[in-house]
Amino acid sequence: MSKKNQQLFETIYKQCYPMVLQMCLGYMKGDADLANDLSQEVFINIWNAMESFMGKSSHKTWVYRITVNTCLQYIRKEKKKKKVSIEKVEYALTEESSESSSDQNQSLYHAIGTLEELDRLLIMMVLDGQDYDTISEVMGIKPTNVRVKIHRVKRRLKKILDNE
Repeated sequence: MSKKNQQLFETIYKQCYPMVLQMCLGYMKGDADLANDLSQEVFINIWNAMESFMGKSSHKTWVYRITVNTCLQYIRKEKKKKKVSIEKVEYALTEESSESSSDQNQSLYHAIGTLEELDRLLIMMVLDGQDYDTISEVMGIKPTNVRVKIHRVKRRLKKILDNE
């Protein structure tokens, strides 16, 4: 890999790591260890794809797509396994017994994890502070549709959180 691509990768890593981690947290329903592992996987995929980046979109949009695809690929692979470890069950039980702001964050990420894939992507981008134009570009929909979808997803999340 060229020196220029190595420097570009380092810049992308520094700028996008918090966003990638937050999206992974959303997809992994708040499991920080799994989100960290998945974030590393995302940057491995970015490293491997650096030379094939065509520049048709911004680097940030490209990183979003790689993050989403990596998370979805992981979820699909895990669905095929269909097993629940005892550690996850114990973790879930201990999480329900304590009340704190991290528990609220955990509840939010869990609720986000119950949404459909595109809705998860949308709400994670909103939480990341992305503007409607960026969200529109990543999702391939018009900015006006983004507003409507955000409103609907927020209502769905409120229902999920109120019922828990």
